[in-house]
Amino acid sequence: MEALVCKRLGDPASASASVWVGNHSESSPSPIEIIRNHPIPELDSPTAVRVKVKATSLNYANYLQILGKYQEKPPLPFIPGSDYAGTVDAVGPSVTKFKVGDPVCSFAALGSFASFIVQDQSLLFGLPKGCDLVAAAALPVAFGTSHVALVHRANLTSSQVLLVLGAAGGVGASAVQIGKVCGAVVIAVARGAEKVQFLKSLGVDHVVDLSNQNLTASVKEFLKSRNLKGVDVLYDPVGGKLTKEAMKLLNWGAQILVIGFASGEIPVIPANITLVKNWTVHGLYWGSYRIHRPAVLEDSIRELLSWMQKGLITIHISHTYSLSEAHLAFSAIKDRKAIGKVMIAFDDKGRSKL
Repeated sequence: MEALVCKRLGDPASASASVWVGNHSESSPSPIEIIRNHPIPELDSPTAVRVKVKATSLNYANYLQILGKYQEKPPLPFIPGSDYAGTVDAVGPSVTKFKVGDPVCSFAALGSFASFIVQDQSLLFGLPKGCDLVAAAALPVAFGTSHVALVHRANLTSSQVLLVLGAAGGVGASAVQIGKVCGAVVIAVARGAEKVQFLKSLGVDHVVDLSNQNLTASVKEFLKSRNLKGVDVLYDPVGGKLTKEAMKLLNWGAQILVIGFASGEIPVIPANITLVKNWTVHGLYWGSYRIHRPAVLEDSIRELLSWMQKGLITIHISHTYSLSEAHLAFSAIKDRKAIGKVMIAFDDKGRSKL
């Protein structure tokens, strides 16, 4: 089978990496390598299912993991990847939920950047016939993260104001849509006219374009126009200085959802201010729910699949590549070119669409 293997840590966004030796740079092999004849994984238990992967999603966590900057550091070499969709290729003798040919989606700690993956039947989600497999592959991690954060942790309601930082990215765009499904007033923050137009198409109530607007001034003006006091829930996958500025907009009793640090800078949330303002800070590491609260994850994905089928949420994919173009896919993530999701599709000619 075809698989992408991380053999050493480094930047997967370039076809080759540069290493400084003395006062000059020398080219070194990319940390990722495409192996065309990688062994197809065998069924490893009576309830195991092998899936022929149609598409897999790129998440910022995948990029950080290959860089060696993610909280989980698997031993080298490893096949990266998390959420995916495809069709059942083989089943163990005790599998009761699926048969060969069934469309499914799921997520794994590792291994989806390959044309086949094996998981237990309990970890797979059946898809309705006719479901777009590429779209389904983009749903579990990004939409799952936002759903658990906003619905399960923050209990977002229609009477609240939601502020989403990094709103045009994978998790940001999912948070915006889930916020609207919950009936909240949604304020989205992004950078650039194209991203602003995309967010407006999702029906957000207000968009702040950081390329030409000040976050605090723009949001305060909007809140005043709606006779609203402030922000009730801050969804933050960015971190850095933007978090510090966004905290100025939070109501008494507000909730802060710490999703990630795409800015590369971990913000400081002063404990004395959280005390005085009665803020609640939620750390949200979605992947750990599989270990500690698996039922929450399962219910979340099932509800999201139902919402997708009903048209309440849509999966926006800005770039799709073949596995051999993985470095271009990682580059789209690194350079913040993505609007929504970046995908790798198998049995497809590599392409990029905007």
